[in-house]
Amino acid sequence: MTSTLDQVLPCPVLRPGDAGFAEEATGFNLAHPHEPDVVVAACDAEDVATAVRWAAAQGMPIAVQATGHGADDAMDGGLLISTRRMNEVRVDPRTRTATVGAGATWRDVLSAAAPHGLGGLSGSSTGVGVVGFTVGGGLPVLGRAYGWAADRVLGMQVVTADGVVRHVDTGTEPDLFWALRGGKGNVGIVTSLTVELLPLDRIYAGSIFFDGAHAPDLLSAYAGWTATLPDGMCTALQLLRLPPFPDIPEPLRGRFTVQLCVAWPGDPAEGARLLAPLRAVAPAIVDLVGELPYPELDRVFQDPQHPVPAAEGCLLLPALPEGAVGTLLELAGPAAQSPLLLVALRHLGGALSGPPAVDDAVGARDAAYLLQTVGILAGPHAADVPAATAAVRTAMEPWSTGRTFVNLHGTPGDERDRARAWPAPTYERLRRVKHRYDPAELFRFGHAVSPLTDGEVALP
Repeated sequence: MTSTLDQVLPCPVLRPGDAGFAEEATGFNLAHPHEPDVVVAACDAEDVATAVRWAAAQGMPIAVQATGHGADDAMDGGLLISTRRMNEVRVDPRTRTATVGAGATWRDVLSAAAPHGLGGLSGSSTGVGVVGFTVGGGLPVLGRAYGWAADRVLGMQVVTADGVVRHVDTGTEPDLFWALRGGKGNVGIVTSLTVELLPLDRIYAGSIFFDGAHAPDLLSAYAGWTATLPDGMCTALQLLRLPPFPDIPEPLRGRFTVQLCVAWPGDPAEGARLLAPLRAVAPAIVDLVGELPYPELDRVFQDPQHPVPAAEGCLLLPALPEGAVGTLLELAGPAAQSPLLLVALRHLGGALSGPPAVDDAVGARDAAYLLQTVGILAGPHAADVPAATAAVRTAMEPWSTGRTFVNLHGTPGDERDRARAWPAPTYERLRRVKHRYDPAELFRFGHAVSPLTDGEVALP
């Protein structure tokens, strides 16, 4: 089956049982292992284009993976294109831009940009791939200050389903450029992108951990406090049930805690003043907020740095009224017997609500909070995680916008479910762009949308 592909590609072509196959197919999220027929370990855009043309000739579906943080939908059969070798980063300090390969992580970008006093809009873990993060919109740690990562994209190189390498921006194939910034890669494989960098050298940021017994007071205070904050103050409140693992610091190990995450790009003294009301609500177990170099952004959320089998869920909330706080405490507060590792509130608004300089497909601009759940599908409570994830969504639905954020939505489900990631007009436009560039649905794994022809009626 793969002999022709072996002959035309200079990069590794791997089949089940080959050395390196499992490593290439396995992503950061171990809950949904891929089982493709063949893996192409691409080294450049031409490798990707050749692999796509070959798969199209076979009628074989295609998935792409760099780090695999977003591996929410296991593929069974088909072609997996691994882009982890395409990790080049070129920083232009004069234009304050970075051109980033499909396999590069935010850690790669921050390391390359730091000598110039610049930084990019990374999320809570700098080990996440830049491209996968950004095509799904990209919720940065400093989102309220600077907006979505997709808003800062200036141009892309992309391979479409016909195997053509295209360069897209506002003036060249603008519909494709629009869809790839927030549409989650439904219409092509991004092989590199150019993003705007910002003057980010040091920030006032970090975490404060409180005993979980204080969760009711902290959640109530957080709802009121966030309503008073300036746009630049970026925060999250996380209810954590950490396992008793030796690599977890002793004060937090095996304990229910509340984690307050803070990032402020302005004057540290002003950041401390803004934080003071929440600091005063309860005594801290550990207070790690202070000035830090921007490349050490992982110290804010302290996400796991090693692969885990995780199940995610997400809802967007327009506000955080007393009823929503009470319901959340029933589900995940001190008296709850929840199997979920994390139930988190991310404060949105600010620059995340504003229009981008160039229109894109990001669909979460009208929410004030993002509610996220994470459960680990391992250990004695693994079987309880799916039901607990669904229970949070059902119970919090009355206080939600009814929609989700595609990068954190979790297991895709049916198309009507994942369509909630976009307003109806955005979703319909994405489907029309899909029809133009991938009518045969070669790119059908993950949070894909189906093509919409001119005579077809869109899903409600």
